[in-house]
Amino acid sequence: MQQEDGMASVREIARNTGLSAATVSRALKAHPDVSDATRSLVVTEAKRSGYVPTADRQLCTSVGYMVPGDPKLWEYDWMLLDGVMKGLRQSKLDLKIVDLQRSKSHKESFTQFFVRRGLRGVVVRSALSQHSIVEDILAEQFPCVVVAERFENREDVNYVSCDSSGETTNAVNHLSDLGHQRMALVIHRRADSDHLDRQRGFLEGCDTRDIAPEKRTVIRIDANIEGGRTALNRLMSLTEPPTAIVFTDPMTATGALLRAQEVGLKIPEDLSIVGFDDGMQRYRVYPTLTAVCQDTHEIGLEAGIWLGRKIVGQVSEPLHKILPATLEINQTTGVPPQNTVRLAPNGNAIGGP
Repeated sequence: MQQEDGMASVREIARNTGLSAATVSRALKAHPDVSDATRSLVVTEAKRSGYVPTADRQLCTSVGYMVPGDPKLWEYDWMLLDGVMKGLRQSKLDLKIVDLQRSKSHKESFTQFFVRRGLRGVVVRSALSQHSIVEDILAEQFPCVVVAERFENREDVNYVSCDSSGETTNAVNHLSDLGHQRMALVIHRRADSDHLDRQRGFLEGCDTRDIAPEKRTVIRIDANIEGGRTALNRLMSLTEPPTAIVFTDPMTATGALLRAQEVGLKIPEDLSIVGFDDGMQRYRVYPTLTAVCQDTHEIGLEAGIWLGRKIVGQVSEPLHKILPATLEINQTTGVPPQNTVRLAPNGNAIGGP
């Protein structure tokens, strides 16, 4: 019979392989009396079923934070981590950062890898391209919660996310009310539900206001400072540049503001900018950024509280939580310029009054 935590026992491996429990035990301990063929059979079944020695499981006191694919951590991750840590304190669990690419052997199941790292659960920040990893972890019934991504067609996936589509639509409405008709969108190249929400909200807002953004004014780019600078150069060099740009990431909006200052574009007199903020970035730039905002710390906190309680047996209900976003209007949005302002080939702003 499989144990309550989803990990197989020696008896279950014995039943599934047709061997005695004693033979399975010796094979798992690499006893010399066990043949290579028998040992291979046992190890394969142990990996398939997620077997981990009981003594190893008892040493697990931590939860892992994992970013599949590129393990680079941004400010967004540190805000999430702060929330997760505070949530886990209620269950007296620690937090570890896990590099899946560097540390996991292809011979291991996820359960075996996590337990080897001393983990009792895992928080995963996933993108669309990494859904299969989350599904594999769930297939082993290892405690897991996904942050900043939704699996709305999978009831068994636990997640905490933020829906920013409605507030992005409100941002477009705000710009339209100011008089803007030529709007652009700069979105992260990495596909996940967060950024797709913002793209959907932008397009829905444009549709309701009878605004038809050109294909070349919807740009996918790396979400960093340089990406924001590049996006501003490309958009404002068009023959008919936008009078307003919506950025779906804090760093691209920051990069655009820096580039605007370098080339002499006045914000918001020459160009209005709406950004996105996960924390307090909107207050660290000048002018203060108008932004759609989410509480990243709260996302991590909710995930940490639930996962800790799940691990210690205080909760059995699944977690499907979507937090709201807010639109905060500050100093980077205003009425469109009376005369078109654009960037010349030498990078200087031309046009305007």
